[in-house]
Amino acid sequence: MSGVQHITVAAGDGDQRLDRWLRRQFPQLGQGRIEKMCRKGELRVDGGRVKTATRVEEGQIVRVPPLPDPDAPKPVQEHRVSDADAKMIQGCVIYRDDHIIALNKPPGLPVQGGSKQTRHVDSLAPALRFGLDENPRLVHRLDKDTSGILLLGRSRFAASALAESFRHRNTRKIYWAVVAGAPTPRMGSIKYGLVKAPGHGRGGEGEKMHCIHPRDVADTEGAKRAHSDYAVLSNLGGRAAWVALVPITGRTHQLRAHMAEMGHPIVGDGKYGGSGQENLGDGWGAQLGGDISKKLHLHARHLSFEHPVTKAQVVLTAPLPEHMKRTWDQFGWVASDVPVDPFEDA
Repeated sequence: MSGVQHITVAAGDGDQRLDRWLRRQFPQLGQGRIEKMCRKGELRVDGGRVKTATRVEEGQIVRVPPLPDPDAPKPVQEHRVSDADAKMIQGCVIYRDDHIIALNKPPGLPVQGGSKQTRHVDSLAPALRFGLDENPRLVHRLDKDTSGILLLGRSRFAASALAESFRHRNTRKIYWAVVAGAPTPRMGSIKYGLVKAPGHGRGGEGEKMHCIHPRDVADTEGAKRAHSDYAVLSNLGGRAAWVALVPITGRTHQLRAHMAEMGHPIVGDGKYGGSGQENLGDGWGAQLGGDISKKLHLHARHLSFEHPVTKAQVVLTAPLPEHMKRTWDQFGWVASDVPVDPFEDA
C-alpha cells in the first residue's frame, strides 16, 4: 500500500471530472473504489470533500489516500467496439479536423453510460480516433432521445477550450422541435427556473425538472434560473408547430420542461408531455396520432462556435433524423423555407 499522496493537477489536466482524472493517474482504481473514497471523505481537493463528478482545475491539490500497490495493477481492458457499432458511429461524423469531431447523434443513443447502460457515445469513442492515440473527449451533452450536433475534442486542450466556450455561452445552439399546439406570441422568451424532483411510484418516469416562477427561484432550494428563446417557424393550424429553440442557459431538460410549462409540450415527450399532461393551449397532448412518430421531436440543428485552435468561426448543420423527416414531409414543411437563425433580426 502507498501512503497518503498530495498531487497537484498539472497544466493541461484541468477542467475534467475528478474520477476521470484519478483513473488516468491510477489505472488500477475502479469506479466503485473512487466513489467509496469520496463518500468517506478520504479523497479531497484543496482540503474539501468532493464528489466523483467534481471538476478539478489546474493547480488544485488532490489528497489521495493509501492505495493498493501500483506494481500489481489489474489489467485495464479497453472496451471493444464492434464492427457494426464502429461503422454506425463513424457514419454519424459530420465534421472532422485535427482538433474537433462533430457528430449528428442519432436519437436513442445515450451520450454517457448510466445504470445498466454500456452502449453510448463515450464507449464508442475508440472508433473515432481516426489515427490518433487518444479517444476524443466529450465537450457537452444531449439527452438520450434528442438527436443532433454533438462536439468532441480530439485533444485535452481542444476539449477544455470548447467546454469553456459552452460554459461561458460563447456558442450559438439552435434546436428544431415540433410542439403540440401553436404557441402565442410567435416569438418569445421563457424564464421559468428549474428544480429537480425525484420520480415516484413503481415504473414511474423517474426524476424530472419542475418549473418555478422566476420570483420564487431564490427561495426554492435547489432551483436554478433558466432562460430559453423560441420562435414559431410554421404551424399546422392550432394542432402543431415547428419551432426553433435556443437554450440561453444550459439546464437539464430545459427546453422540454419550458415548452411543456407553456402548454405546448414537444411531440413525443413522454416525460414532460405524456397522457397526463394537459395542453392548456389547444387541447392536444404530446402524441399527435396517425402516422406521426411517437419518438421525441427535438433536434440540435445548428451550432456555431470559435475553433479552439484556428480561431475561425465554425458553423455546423445536422440533417434531421428519419422520424422527424417523415413528420416534415407529412406536414409539408421544407427546411430551406426558413432562416438559419430566425432570432437574428428579432
